[in-house]
Amino acid sequence: MDVVPPSAPPGLKRDALGAGGIVFLVVSAAAPLTVMAGVAPLAISVGGIGTPAGYLAAGLVLIVFAVGFTAMTRHVSSGGAFYSYVSRGLGRAAGLAAAVVALMSYNALQIGVYGLLAAQAHASFEQLGLNVPWPVFALVAVVLVWALGYRGVDVGARVLGVLLVAEAGILLLMAIGVLARGGAVGLDLASFAPGAVFGPGMGAVLSFCFAAFMGFESTAIYRSEARDPARTIPRATYVAVVFMAVFYGFVVWAVVQAFGSAHAAGAAAAHVSDLFYLVTTDYVGAWASDLMRVLIITSVYASQLAFHNAINRYAYSLAGDGALPAWVGAVHPRHGSPYRAGLVQSALAVVIIGAFAVAGADPYSGLLLQVNTPGVIGIIALQALTSAAVAVFFLRRQRGLVRRGTVVAAVVATVLLSAATVVLADSVDLLSNAGPVVNTFLVGMVPATFLLGLVLAWRLRSRRPEVYERIGGGGGETVVVS
Repeated sequence: MDVVPPSAPPGLKRDALGAGGIVFLVVSAAAPLTVMAGVAPLAISVGGIGTPAGYLAAGLVLIVFAVGFTAMTRHVSSGGAFYSYVSRGLGRAAGLAAAVVALMSYNALQIGVYGLLAAQAHASFEQLGLNVPWPVFALVAVVLVWALGYRGVDVGARVLGVLLVAEAGILLLMAIGVLARGGAVGLDLASFAPGAVFGPGMGAVLSFCFAAFMGFESTAIYRSEARDPARTIPRATYVAVVFMAVFYGFVVWAVVQAFGSAHAAGAAAAHVSDLFYLVTTDYVGAWASDLMRVLIITSVYASQLAFHNAINRYAYSLAGDGALPAWVGAVHPRHGSPYRAGLVQSALAVVIIGAFAVAGADPYSGLLLQVNTPGVIGIIALQALTSAAVAVFFLRRQRGLVRRGTVVAAVVATVLLSAATVVLADSVDLLSNAGPVVNTFLVGMVPATFLLGLVLAWRLRSRRPEVYERIGGGGGETVVVS
């Protein structure tokens, strides 16, 4: 193995990931089994049988977003994704503000989901007659996520590949079981009829649908570790979003068929927590339902690991540019992982989990829903901001028919994602299960965090201009060649 000279600091592994590995990382972050079994029943109860079309619609919007997002791959050398792209298109101050929002959002998504893992594990152990406090499961998960993240992104990608195939496989088995028996009263396509697609409640359902794709845009974060990133990153991005859109739409449609279009919404409202388990038991067998309960825990773990890796690489990129202390971006000389960023992220998770435990909060309605909510809104808002940055970037620097098409796609994505952000904020009570005061605080975290980022950028510009000039430049691109 050839390594960088001893005088150079160790860096991320080059050529550690192909398109498949990146797809495993970003789709695992979305946790397909978790968002289907844990969230889709609530979406069906709110939006009715048109919910499958909602997932397809969200996927189409994100494909339009991906046109501009992936076009930037050839023009940005760092792995900062939102941070780097916004910096190039809208300026360094907006870029640093986007980075602060991204760090808040990804941490909120990751730490909140520890509540879901703890709730699922606690319930499973209770069935065995063991009453283990939920914080124990959450804290053990923090350690396990940190340990695998410490070993390097290539090791994590292999583990995530196995877990993702398992969770997708059990959902596919359930759907095939429904189709094989013709559903409850025969199969139909009523879910895609105009009356269902534009029915009452479907606007609110989009909040659940967009949330189901969380993390797919993190493909660009792995640029430094990807093989031929100019080709690998776009390919992985499109594969990830198309797979999720089609898979989610198909699985939710199959669940609607399991009860029949006339009764699906009522069944979902009555069985929000166990709808998918009921379908699996009825159409496949109790063994498959039991297996699904185990795999949902591994699904959450996979999501945690994927977000952990993404957060660490954001911190690495920011430290390389001087926006965070250099020690945060230190890379392990053997494993090629930003292990100190992993320690910081894990410590933050322990503090927040501990605070919710001391407060006596419920791991699901408290830790999961309320911590996750600003993360979901923040990511969609960042996607809209990034699309605007892409449009500005190509308008200023590019000519030709192809680039004009990219600009049009970026503008359309900006409008659609901005509208989605407004819908999410307006439907925040569905995401958070909280009251008006808490919801106002959760929604307000996103603009407040962006404003904090602007203040930090302005302070750097006045007090440390040499650091300010490096914002978005990808200063952390030293690599280990293997």
